[in-house]
Amino acid sequence: MLYSDKVLDHFTNPRNVGEIADADGIGEVGNAKCGDIMKMYLKINGGMIEDVRFKTFGCGAAIATSSMATELIKGKPIEEALGLTNQAVVEALDGLPAVKIHCSVLAEQAIKSALADYYRRQGIDPEPIVGKIEECEACHSDGE
Repeated sequence: MLYSDKVLDHFTNPRNVGEIADADGIGEVGNAKCGDIMKMYLKINGGMIEDVRFKTFGCGAAIATSSMATELIKGKPIEEALGLTNQAVVEALDGLPAVKIHCSVLAEQAIKSALADYYRRQGIDPEPIVGKIEECEACHSDGE
């Protein structure tokens, strides 16, 4: 399995690792069964993502996609973060092996989950804005 230099860089030197104690939104996706769990923390001010941190338990690709996803939304308006796709994460990393694409999907969903939490805390139903956050398909690919 070959990884791009960018994937290796974000795995060995992940950006934005950690927690935000007073986060405005926290999202967690994945499960222990597939081995990848991502937790995203957002600090939002005036509709802008001021800070974003992550904690990921998983493979190198999961860590790299989390790191890249945080880089892509940091300092950006919420609307831009909502539009972030797993494909954009993959492209920013110069590609991922097919068996690791689900990691980029988790990164996208972790951000959407954190944004949904942010809206819930504001008393706003997040689903019309964020959409439905699907279960990780890779987590269910073992025949269950």
